[in-house]
Amino acid sequence: MSIRPQFAFQIFRGVKKFELRRWIGVPIEEGSIVVVYVSGNVRAIMGEFKVGKVISGRPEDVWREVIRHPSPGIDHDDWAYIRGANKALALEVVNAVLYPRKVTLEELRRVIPGWMPPLSYKVLREGDPVYELIIRPLRRLIGRS
Repeated sequence: MSIRPQFAFQIFRGVKKFELRRWIGVPIEEGSIVVVYVSGNVRAIMGEFKVGKVISGRPEDVWREVIRHPSPGIDHDDWAYIRGANKALALEVVNAVLYPRKVTLEELRRVIPGWMPPLSYKVLREGDPVYELIIRPLRRLIGRS
């Protein structure tokens, strides 16, 4: 999942408890692991989080539901991102962890030439080169498999 630096760092500091997304037709389920690619001037895979509760629906309904949670870590920049979408998602951030080292876009492209980060998010499965060559080894370093 591509996330702007300001929001990614809030996730890893434990401030941002929900990540809001425009629905792109690919479901994200509770318990999924989200690998965080930090976009902007960082351009690197830096860590991951587990998805807790998933809230989906019209942006207005998703927003109202999320702001009911204590300290959700969202603000009007998040609202501006989902406003106008046909459908939106709110992903509860659980157990966010930074990898021991970031993997830059340049490093990724040395391993997988031409690799492009997702504009929003994409599903990685076992067998996917990014998962097998990059993510699996990083997850082993943090004791997750």
